[in-house]
Amino acid sequence: MMQERILVTGATGYIGGRLIKRLLEQGYAVTAMARSLDKIGCRPWAGHPRILLAQGDVMDQASLERAMTGCSAAYYLVHSMTPGAKDFAQTDRIAAENMARAAEVQGLAQIIYLGGLGEESDVHLSKHLRSRLEVAKVLRQGKVPVTFFRAAMIIGAGSASFEILRYLTERLPVMITPRWVHTECQPIAVSNVIEYLAGCLEHPETSGQTYDIGGPDVLTYAQMFALYAEIAGLPRRILIPVPLLTPHLSSLWINFVTPVPTALAKPLVVGLRNRVVCTENRIREVIPQPLLSCREAISTALQKVQQLDVETCWSDAGFQPPPEWLDCGDAPYAGGTLLGLSYHIRIAAKPEDVWPVVAALGGETGWYYGDFLWQLRGVMDRMVGGVGLRRGRRHPAEIRVGDALDFWRVLQLEPGRRLRLLAEMKVPGEALLDFELRPIGPDGAYTEIIERSRFLPKGLWGLAYWYATYPFHILIFKGMLEKIAHQTGRAASQAKPLRSSAASSCALPGGH
Repeated sequence: MMQERILVTGATGYIGGRLIKRLLEQGYAVTAMARSLDKIGCRPWAGHPRILLAQGDVMDQASLERAMTGCSAAYYLVHSMTPGAKDFAQTDRIAAENMARAAEVQGLAQIIYLGGLGEESDVHLSKHLRSRLEVAKVLRQGKVPVTFFRAAMIIGAGSASFEILRYLTERLPVMITPRWVHTECQPIAVSNVIEYLAGCLEHPETSGQTYDIGGPDVLTYAQMFALYAEIAGLPRRILIPVPLLTPHLSSLWINFVTPVPTALAKPLVVGLRNRVVCTENRIREVIPQPLLSCREAISTALQKVQQLDVETCWSDAGFQPPPEWLDCGDAPYAGGTLLGLSYHIRIAAKPEDVWPVVAALGGETGWYYGDFLWQLRGVMDRMVGGVGLRRGRRHPAEIRVGDALDFWRVLQLEPGRRLRLLAEMKVPGEALLDFELRPIGPDGAYTEIIERSRFLPKGLWGLAYWYATYPFHILIFKGMLEKIAHQTGRAASQAKPLRSSAASSCALPGGH
C-alpha cells in the first residue's frame, strides 16, 4: 500500500485539495491532476516527495491517460457547474465518458466518485442532482468498477453550501424564504466525507458499490438557519416562507447577499427543493468513524473561518488560462488594440519589505484607495450576476495562484516580484491588473513598483466601457499605488504615468 499511486482529478477543488492531504498521511503516492500546473504547484502539499503534479483536462482523454500512468485507482472529483458554464450537464457527460475510457485503457482497478443524493424516479429532481446521477451512470458504462458516494449538503469552512448558510444567517435577521426551507436534508461534515473517500481504498469490498453518506442528523434548512444563529451567538432569525419566491429569484437574492454567484447559486437552490436523506447506511459498517453532528460540523467550520484556517474554498475551483495577448509576440497589427494604463513609483524599501503590502490586496484589506468606488463596482457586478466583492479572499496575508481576490483571480505569482490578476467581474472584454516589483540601486535598497492595467475590449461596448470608466481608472490606480507606498511606512516618490495607454494585442476567443 505504501507505494500504491492514486490519481486525484479536481486536485485544486474543495474536496480534492483536502483529500490529497489525507491520502499522503495514509502513505499513498498521489498524482494530483489539474488544468494549471502553476495553480496546483502553490498548494501546501505540492512539494511532498510522494506527489506527482500532472497537467490535464477531463475534456481531453489523452491527458487523462497520461495522468493515470502508474496509478491503480482514480478519484473523479470534477464538475462543470461553475460560472460561465453554458450546459454543465452536457459537459459533465462528455467528461465522464472520457474518464471511463481512459481508466479502461490504463487498466485502473477502481474509480471513486463523489456525487449527490437523489432518485432518478423523482420527476421533480433538479438538473444539478440529475446530472450528478448521470455522471455515475456514464462512469459505470466502462469496464472499471466505480465506487459511488452520494452526499447531501457538505458542511465545512469554505464550502459553497456552508457559505450560503453562513452569510444568509449572519446578514438577514428576517428572511423571506421559499417553501424549500422546510425540506429535509441530511448534512455531513467535510472531514467525514474525506474519511469515507480515503477509507474505501483499504476496503476492496467497496469496489463497484453505491453508498449514501450523511451525518447523524436529519434537519430542515430552517432548523439549520436556527442552529447556525445559536452557535454564532446571533439573535433568533425570523423566517417568512413565501410560495411565490421562485428558484430564480432566490438565486438572485443569494447572489446579492452571499459570495456565491447566480450561476452557481441557481442550480444549488433548485436542488434544495428535493428531500436529500440517506436511504441506507451500509457504509457505516464498512468504514466506521465518529460522525459529527450538524451542530459539531457547523461549530468546527465556524471556528476555522474565525481562525483563518480554511484549507480549501469553493472559489478555488475553476481555471482561467492566461490571455493569449499577455506574452504572445505577434505582429503589431494582430488582434486589435489593447488598452491600458500604467503607473510607477519608487519606494525607499527593499522588495521583500514592500511585497507583503501588495500581497494583502483584496478581502478585508480592501484596495487601499477609493474603497467606495470599488464597493460600488462590486454591487454593480452582482446586480448583473457577477461575483462582486463579497467573495473576499481565502487568507488575509497568504496568497497562491488560483486564489480569488474579490472579483479578481490570481493568474501569476512570483513572491517578492510579481502579482498578476485576471478580472472575473462582468466586463465587455478581458482585463488584467499587474504589479511588478523591481529592486533599484546597487544593493537593491529601493523598490520600483510598476502597476499595469490592461483591457482588451470586446466590440463597441468594450470600447465604450473603457473610455467611460477611464477617468475613474486614472484616479483609482494612481491613488492605489501611492497608498501602497504609504502602507510600507517608507519614503516614496509620487506615482507617475509610465507609458502610452494603447498597444497592439493578440486576439482572444471571447470575453468575461
